[in-house]
Amino acid sequence: MKIFGHRGAAGLVAENTLESITKAFHYKVDGIEIDVHCCKSGELVVIHDETLDRTTNGIGNVSEYTLQELQRFETKEGFMIPTLCEVLDTIDGQCELNIELKGKNTALPTIRLLEEYIENTDWEYDHFIISSFDYSQLFELKAVTSHFKIGVLTEENITQALPVAAGLKAFSIHPPIFSLTRDEVNLAKDRGYQIYVWTVNTTMQIEQSKLWKVAGIITDFPNFA
Repeated sequence: MKIFGHRGAAGLVAENTLESITKAFHYKVDGIEIDVHCCKSGELVVIHDETLDRTTNGIGNVSEYTLQELQRFETKEGFMIPTLCEVLDTIDGQCELNIELKGKNTALPTIRLLEEYIENTDWEYDHFIISSFDYSQLFELKAVTSHFKIGVLTEENITQALPVAAGLKAFSIHPPIFSLTRDEVNLAKDRGYQIYVWTVNTTMQIEQSKLWKVAGIITDFPNFA
């Protein structure tokens, strides 16, 4: 069972920062999960929410600021909002990367950037899982390339995600730990899908995931996991 650091190591260091990603990497995770939005000047930035309010000292929508303007803000710990390029350079292909498409119109810019890195660095297609709750983004991705592994995120359960996963010929389904059942895990595995569960933070949840032989867990505490 693989261990993915959720937004880096969100339980230890400010989420979706280079410092959090470096902390997760320190614990020898198999992969790291991050979130991306497009900012006003077109760059892909790594932040979870549509707005700056919760995680930084800024206010308003991420999409309304240029990268230069976003770089003026920081988390309460004093860390900056990184770009996807900075994350790719930091990890440097040394573990897997689950990129969640959060903002609108992020699929094509993300794919173009990843293909550039795959062509020019040690990153490979197999290093990436592209996931989203916004299934239109995943279908947009699928329409232009079949090289990337697609993960179907669901806030409900595996059964709800199966029709979408079939339509996308997805690699994996990513359900929440609270909705997980053994029967649903077995059903999805029988249909050829890998299961990556979020957000797995307790001993009981980890042991349950291991017992049911999911492919991986996404956790705020990679040190504990």
